[in-house]
Amino acid sequence: MYIVHSTVVVPADKADEVIHIYNHRSKLVDRAPGFHSFMLLQNERKPHELTVQITWETKEDYLRWARGEDFKRVHELEKQYPDQELAAIIPQVSKYKVVAQ
Repeated sequence: MYIVHSTVVVPADKADEVIHIYNHRSKLVDRAPGFHSFMLLQNERKPHELTVQITWETKEDYLRWARGEDFKRVHELEKQYPDQELAAIIPQVSKYKVVAQ
């Protein structure tokens, strides 16, 4: 398995807005080959720090998604958020190969 984290630090007063956005996400990724799960994580100590965790069957499945048209569509939608402060936030991305379960 392969896991990708995208972490953003948003203004403290906008965390609930971002959570709402993700609760109403397009779900295009859910149909991608090799997709396992999507979760939005909120840091307990820093509630304005949010991490998207997407689990894939393989790294190749993730790369196919990341190079595909649906990925581009999803990220173009993000740039069109009415709140330009949120649209301008660049996530910190980390990628992990699962080596034990």
